[in-house]
Parts: sequence; C-alpha cells; structure tokens
Amino acid sequence: MTALFALATALLWGLADFGGGLLTRRMPALTVVVASQTIAVAVLGAIVIATGAWSETGPELWYAVAAGVVGPVAMLSFYKALALGPMGVVSPLGSLGVVVPVSVGLLIGDRPGLLQFAGIGVAIVGIVLAGGPELRGAPVQRQAVLLTLVAAFGFGSVMALIAEASTTLTGLFLALFVQRVTNVVVGGGALYVSVKRGGRALPEGGGGMKVVWAALPALAFVGLADVAANGTYAIAAQNGPVTVAAVLANLYPVVTALAALGVLKERLRAVQAAGAGLALVGTVLLATG
Repeated sequence: MTALFALATALLWGLADFGGGLLTRRMPALTVVVASQTIAVAVLGAIVIATGAWSETGPELWYAVAAGVVGPVAMLSFYKALALGPMGVVSPLGSLGVVVPVSVGLLIGDRPGLLQFAGIGVAIVGIVLAGGPELRGAPVQRQAVLLTLVAAFGFGSVMALIAEASTTLTGLFLALFVQRVTNVVVGGGALYVSVKRGGRALPEGGGGMKVVWAALPALAFVGLADVAANGTYAIAAQNGPVTVAAVLANLYPVVTALAALGVLKERLRAVQAAGAGLALVGTVLLATG
C-alpha cells in the first residue's frame, strides 16, 4: 500500500508541476499559485462540511498550518531560483528535498532492508539526473543555489509536516483544508506586496481576467492534483516506512519530464533518460526489498 500511494503521489505531483509550468508561461507564477489553491480551498471546504471533519480539530493541525506557511515560501524561492537559472542546475537541486522526510523517517525508527537502502540511493541519483543537470557552462549564481536549497528544504519539510497533521481520513481532509487556507493567505499576501511594488497580477497584453477565466479548468487541475498528492503521500507515510514513501513520491520529476516528452514533444537529454532508468531501478528495489 505504501508503494502504491507513494507512486500515485509522484504521478499527481509530476502532472501538477507540468500543468503549473505551462500556466506560468501565460500568467504570473504567484497568480497561478493563489488561484489554483483558492479552487482547492473551495473543494476541500465542501468535503470537510460533508464529512463532518470539523470534529477532528486538534493540536496536530498546527502541522498543517506550518506546512501551509512553508509551502508558498518554498515555491516562491524555487521560482526565483529558476529565474536566476540555469534550470538544468536548479531543477535537480530542488529535488534534494527528499532528504528531509527520509531523515525524519530514519530518526523515528524506520530501518529499511539492504535492498531498500540500495533502492533509496539509486532512486535519489535517478531523481537528480532526471532533472537534466548541466555539468558544464557558466558558474551558477550563489543566490540561485541558496534559493534552491531553501526551496528543497521547504518542499521536504511540507512532506514531513503533512504526514504528521492527521491520523484519520476525515482528519486528513481537515488538515489539507487548513494547509490550503494558509497557502492562500500567505500566497495572497505575497501577491499583494508584489503588486504594490509594481509587479503584475494579471497576464501581460490583452485579455487580462479573460485569460485567467479561460484557464480555470487547468488551474483547478493543478490545485486539486497538488492537494490529492499531499493526501496520498500522507496515507503512504502513515502506512509504511517514511523513507520508502518519501523516495517513491519524489519520483515526480520523472513524471514531469515524461509529460513534457509526450505533450510538448520535448526531447529527453541523455542524462535525463539515464536518470529515469535509474529511478525505475530504484523503484523496483524499494518495492521488492
């Protein structure tokens, strides 16, 4: 069950990242974040009311609040790092956030077998290579590296925090709702500050709000896929070794790369193909170890 839900997480996150990446080509990244998460809040709010999840309120929801604060900070750091580039360095470094939940899992007593340890190592190398790291070229700005590491730590922390935010299914619905409300508050505040400083909230050129309205189905998909990924990861982490769940869930860069290959006809570089292959080998080792 852990492997199944963790792989579902990788699929959902990978597709959400692919969709989000396409949307940020048409509108500001902050607008994509706030709009997609607002849709997620509305859907989760309806689910919380329908299931009576309010009865699950407890101190563990502070983990969800923390995840809601850390998530937008990590995402904004990542987008800023991508702007400073190069993407071929930033993207693989961002995937190193897997170290956080893996370390948490080891600290709380996870003891993977020999094959699983091998699978963890192989899969992490595959995840990094799947991002297509640039091994040659101009030096990377120190600020880009720092922002990427902040983003990686943030992404990994969100995984660890959301896994601790609930112990029941209805409690998970409430935790995800609280997380997303916090996301919207933090992201909305950042968007307000950005606009005050001369930034844009709407797409450039003609269209404006019409572009946003036309993109609502895609925004809904991104927001709901991200929420579902958090949910499936929490279930995976609660029903098996966190170390295994975290590594398998972090295969999402492979999914994003394959989606770009299939939809945009982007060609995989040799290093990305090798990374995808290693990630697959690591997955098999983790599942059979």
